[in-house]
Amino acid sequence: MTPHPLDNPVWASLGTQHAALARNAGHAARYPADVAPFVAVRDSAAHATEQAASLIAPGELVCFVGIAPPLPSGWRIEEAVPIAQMICRTRLENVDGPDVVELSQPHLADMLALTALVYPHYFRPRTIEMGRYFGIYDGNVLAAMAGERMHFDGHREISAVCTHPDYAGRGYARRLIAMLTNAILADGELPFLHFSHENTRAKALYERIGFSFRADIPLLVVTRPA
Repeated sequence: MTPHPLDNPVWASLGTQHAALARNAGHAARYPADVAPFVAVRDSAAHATEQAASLIAPGELVCFVGIAPPLPSGWRIEEAVPIAQMICRTRLENVDGPDVVELSQPHLADMLALTALVYPHYFRPRTIEMGRYFGIYDGNVLAAMAGERMHFDGHREISAVCTHPDYAGRGYARRLIAMLTNAILADGELPFLHFSHENTRAKALYERIGFSFRADIPLLVVTRPA
């Protein structure tokens, strides 16, 4: 049975809506390192290992979300866990709050500072090219942000949901998630997202506002030998 694209979302994205960002080697593909740390393979066949390795620099840390190739000795496994994948099929209730601004290149320094504080490693200088990003400012401080990451036919991922610790509990994340979810649904696509099972606060929020669990997706974080 052919797996659903949601079971291998990085591969699905790099082969469709994000093809312009893809670096390819046979049945392997990746985002440039300054866009995102994700590498993908079409399947777990042995030849995919060599093809994926050709895209990864010695000593580089990368992430497989979904299918991963068999790895030879010498590769260091940093993390190998299931992460929760949730979807939302219905519009969410809009949440009142401060003005929301669309984030772009002039906001990049603020975005990098916030994600480094509460969402480290996954947000890079060119991650903003993966989709739309929105934020809430308090004066010159980016108090919260959220945006889009994986994108393939009929599906779009919500990601980089961040709230500065000084602004937690004000409903900013919920406001941004609702806005993005409704915009994705209005485009005729299915919103989805991922989070660690250890992040019980995120799980409670997503369930409360209307997301439902779809599946556990393997996350493999590895470092190629130097």
